[in-house]
Amino acid sequence: MSKSGSARWWSTLPRDYTTLLALLVACAVLSAITLAEQNPTGTAGGRQVAGMLASQLPRGAGVLVVLRDTREDRALAQALQAGAESAGLKVVAIVHGEPADARAALEAANSSGKSIDAIACIDETRRWAVFDGLGEKYPALARTRFFQPRRYWWPNFLKSGNLLNIVNQIVVTAIVAIGLTLVIIGGGIDLSVGSLIALSAVLTALLIRDYAGGDAASPLGLVLCSLAAIGICAAIGAVTGGLVAYVRIQPFIVTLAGMSIAKGLAHIASNGATITVPHKITWLGGGADLLGIPNAVVLMGLLYLVAHLTLSHTVFGRHLYAVGGNEKAAWLCGIAVRRIRLATYVASAALAGLGGVIMTSTFASGAHTYGLGYELRVIAAVVVGGTSLSGGEGRMLGTLLGALFIGVVQNGMNLLNVSSQWQDVVLGVVILLAAILDRAKAAWLPR
Repeated sequence: MSKSGSARWWSTLPRDYTTLLALLVACAVLSAITLAEQNPTGTAGGRQVAGMLASQLPRGAGVLVVLRDTREDRALAQALQAGAESAGLKVVAIVHGEPADARAALEAANSSGKSIDAIACIDETRRWAVFDGLGEKYPALARTRFFQPRRYWWPNFLKSGNLLNIVNQIVVTAIVAIGLTLVIIGGGIDLSVGSLIALSAVLTALLIRDYAGGDAASPLGLVLCSLAAIGICAAIGAVTGGLVAYVRIQPFIVTLAGMSIAKGLAHIASNGATITVPHKITWLGGGADLLGIPNAVVLMGLLYLVAHLTLSHTVFGRHLYAVGGNEKAAWLCGIAVRRIRLATYVASAALAGLGGVIMTSTFASGAHTYGLGYELRVIAAVVVGGTSLSGGEGRMLGTLLGALFIGVVQNGMNLLNVSSQWQDVVLGVVILLAAILDRAKAAWLPR
């Protein structure tokens, strides 16, 4: 690499990787703050205890399992029983309940003379008073040993379930942010995306209920209703884009009006009530068919791949950057400025419609309150991701990282029990700081 090329690389490094650095810092801080002692539960805890029993007890030893009546404890018991029996141990009984249930099991074992060499439990059940002075109360159990999952230290933020929850929560924001990125790169803005999410969710649920057969709706009917809702949103985007591109009305005013119109239509169409739909539609929003990855996350990844290729390897992408960078120069070069700008608003509205379909699929219902405040989240993701509000600059990878950053910050605040009002304050500060950074980059860094 030449000296000039090296200088150029170092000068663009802050612009390209600021969001990634901020994301890593946020993850590190939240990991440190949420570090806590963990008690293994569920299947993992059951396998761990089964391994301890197999290594420390002879074959044929009797085991009593005492747990709470919860889903996680039942999963733990199932895994423990399978592991213990495969090691040649005998599970005498499995208790799911309260201390009284454990006492009944201990008395039955003591009176019958059953051999109980170990009691498998968790930290909560081990502290039950029924186990105090066990050998004195039940002489037959004087040599019984207790086994429970070993504690360890790990950040609550980095639990696999929490990380998957973050990804699930940002899907709609990230998908809608693709369209808004196109709009902002082209020098515009779209404030209507949150209301279009609500309108799409209501229309999808309404069409399925009234025209596709409701609970008896076929997969084809579900798809057609969803596409119809997306198409209506795209048509609204075409009107909005046409007013911006051809009538030359300021996009802020046009999309603000569009936000109000879409919000009102969603409320009117739903009559202010939540419309339920068949649970079979949850395949998109709640299903996970590819290696356990949620279908909506797979769809998000595919859309970002297509959007990235569109921006970086197509004529449309090159023309869009030119329009956003200098509209007059782009027009003089023969670029169809109006059609390019119109296409971005149609894409933004259609993706907002898709976001509404995903929300309907996730909650098996549609309501006019869906999408409330999402325009703020989406704008935050795009701006934090490095897309310039002045137009002509931005990348899909940056937008995806921006959506992840917003999701991580909001998840961290939830883990720390920060009120929703303060979360709004923090989100506003993040947007403001991102805008300030955008201006600083424009002033200090070469393009």
